[in-house]
Amino acid sequence: MSTSHSTPAPYRATIIRTLRAAGCVFAEDEAQLLIDAAPDRATLRSMVRRRVVGLPLEHIVGWADFCGLRIEVDPGVFVPRRRTELLAYRAVALTPPAATIVDLACGSGALGRVIADRVDGVSLHAADIEPAAVRCARRNLEPVGGRVYTGDLYEPLPDALRGRVDVLVANVPYVPSAAVDLLPPEARIHEPLVALDGGLDGLDVLRRVAVGAQDWLAPGGHLLLETGVDQVDAALAALAGAGLTPAVTGDEELHATVVIGRR
Repeated sequence: MSTSHSTPAPYRATIIRTLRAAGCVFAEDEAQLLIDAAPDRATLRSMVRRRVVGLPLEHIVGWADFCGLRIEVDPGVFVPRRRTELLAYRAVALTPPAATIVDLACGSGALGRVIADRVDGVSLHAADIEPAAVRCARRNLEPVGGRVYTGDLYEPLPDALRGRVDVLVANVPYVPSAAVDLLPPEARIHEPLVALDGGLDGLDVLRRVAVGAQDWLAPGGHLLLETGVDQVDAALAALAGAGLTPAVTGDEELHATVVIGRR
């Protein structure tokens, strides 16, 4: 039972003021989420303290809203961003019923979960190098029949998937190494560096995914990746260099850019 119905208005107002003073832009919404998630007043106080010192809200309440789904997110696991919803929706649009899906660098498994939720009969596989992410993704994906593997990109995938993947999504890191220190503290302190740092120009991991995609995609299959708008030309060149037919799509409202490679 949450504290939602037992939190007096003055105490709620105090929480909002505390969060606002700590720099939380959406203090009212965050206060309500914390109140709803807390089983008792003592836990609520602890949750507010953790938020004030900079822990991501999603790590505190244990979930993130992504494409209208409640995705479980553990401490130390990359938090799915709203901009990544473009990647999810484009993947859904390209996924036929009963398709074989792979979610690489899956983090919490948010992308794979959205696809499985919206497309009938998919065979879903996911992988991440971080054990904490794998544990979290299994809780999100196993209820919809997904299988989650531990390892670096393609390395842990079953060999039987080679040449059979219809849609491959990979929300790999694309922040240049020199810019990681400029990220908000919530990200750079509380999320794994391997989920943020994309190398010198931010595209090291994207290139590795592109190079391997030909071996895993079925003929006509698609690879989809998120990237920065200033990285589009280099990302498209990486896809073309890997033998894929490249394309790009964006959403100004979400501040999101997705590159797509077709085998």
